[in-house]
Amino acid sequence: MTQYLVAIHHPDDYDPSVAEDAAMERDIDMLNEEMIAAGVRVFVGGLCTVEGAKSLRAEGNGQVSITDGPYLETKEHIGGFWVLEAADMDEALAWGRKAAVACRAPVEVRPFH
Repeated sequence: MTQYLVAIHHPDDYDPSVAEDAAMERDIDMLNEEMIAAGVRVFVGGLCTVEGAKSLRAEGNGQVSITDGPYLETKEHIGGFWVLEAADMDEALAWGRKAAVACRAPVEVRPFH
């Protein structure tokens, strides 16, 4: 079985205390329970906002520079993710659809090498 990343994207100004109500939390909990029961969930994690991110870049002299903020300057960033084990991309996409509905957010599904 292949492992897939199912990533939830949030806008930069996403505030879970405002955006996530009891119904959404229930839907995400139910999805997690369904994933566990199906034996596909490997790992799940929610990320803090991008304000707490640090970006590291290797420099030509073997040094590494560290800057505050996300690596990419975009309007959305990954807010959380699942790592799933699925038979194929179609199965992973089926879980991704459920994640998009439960999280009320865009979702990206990508296989691991």
